[in-house]
Amino acid sequence: MDRSRRETLTRRITEGRVWRSFFRHGWPDNPLDRSLVMTTNLFFHLHPVKVSRKSLRATYSFGLGILSVILFGILTLTGVLLMFYYVPSIERAYVDIVELQTLVPFGQLMRNMHRWAAHLMVVTVVLHMARVFYTGAYKPPREFNWVVGVVLLLLTLFASFTGYLLPWDQLAYWAITVGTNIASYAPVVGTEMKSILLGGPEVGQEALTRFYALHIMALPVGLTLLISLHLWRVRKDGGLAVNERGEESSPTIRREEVIPPLESDSAT
Repeated sequence: MDRSRRETLTRRITEGRVWRSFFRHGWPDNPLDRSLVMTTNLFFHLHPVKVSRKSLRATYSFGLGILSVILFGILTLTGVLLMFYYVPSIERAYVDIVELQTLVPFGQLMRNMHRWAAHLMVVTVVLHMARVFYTGAYKPPREFNWVVGVVLLLLTLFASFTGYLLPWDQLAYWAITVGTNIASYAPVVGTEMKSILLGGPEVGQEALTRFYALHIMALPVGLTLLISLHLWRVRKDGGLAVNERGEESSPTIRREEVIPPLESDSAT
């Protein structure tokens, strides 16, 4: 294919309706398209207009919040893959796990990735909450986002707890038995909570079905919605919170310091 035909084919593709539905601006070779590339970029909108220089240090937050989100993504991906081989039945659950680890290619790796990502997510979320508390990031006007973070911590712990029963081995059976018995001692709602979780007087098929439904549907949906709200509130509140005492030596950075001005702006 000669050069003229390649250029004609490229122009037909880039000027077609399908291409324009995905990319609503042209190649960023002029001031207008360069600004459109930035203003329509998803990652650009994840950051506030102005951030503190101190909050950009790696040792300030250690990236614990982002690490938690990444681990949640790994859990979602590996969890979907595990669902292809797992049946939530007391007759099949343990056998499916054994076959997954011994017969399915990379099955052991897939399950270990899911298990270790779950453990690491609990650790990173707890450390993230500790960092937020230590740096005073829960203070006004961020009280609502702190409450959202506390709910996310509880959902993370509950998601880890519901996943414990799914292998249906001795460790899972007795761990859930002890855990639900402890929950039954909660004031007022303890007995009802245990009944809702188990669906009966003891750990059986009803409990496995309910834990599976919570683990793959209810809790992931709740975590996704609250994580989205949590990240949105961080952006609207001006990024990571920084103590005011350190602001004099840590001036703010505006977007103009990172993104060069457009030619039309510099001309004016």
